Amino acid sequence: MKYPFVGMTTFAVLIAGASSAAGDLASEPEISGGLINAGIAIEIATQCDSVDVRMIRGALYLRSLEQKAASMGYSETEIDEYIHDSDEKKRLERLARAQLAQMGAVVGNADSYCAVGQTEISANTEIGRLLR
Repeated sequence: MKYPFVGMTTFAVLIAGASSAAGDLASEPEISGGLINAGIAIEIATQCDSVDVRMIRGALYLRSLEQKAASMGYSETEIDEYIHDSDEKKRLERLARAQLAQMGAVVGNADSYCAVGQTEISANTEIGRLLR
């Protein structure tokens, strides 16, 4: 594994989740979509040796999502609860993996992840900007 410390699960533990106190945050498409995109970028880089995550850009991107949630009126406590909820983490992982499959990534086929990554980089998508 290229990034043993940063896999889909690590990403989700650090960034994804929603609790009853922050349940509304889970329904914010800009936040959940951004987290899914970040998770996809990490998964691509984990599975494909020729693609890397832009770690600083990724950290800044995740911080911007946190700031966006705060600007939407969510408290620091609500955001923290969202970040640490395991049920929401699992939900976002499922969504990210399903989206990756729709994009052409095939579990166990590194070349398919590389192709998805290169397509995203070439198209300069949100996912692609998190990769190099």
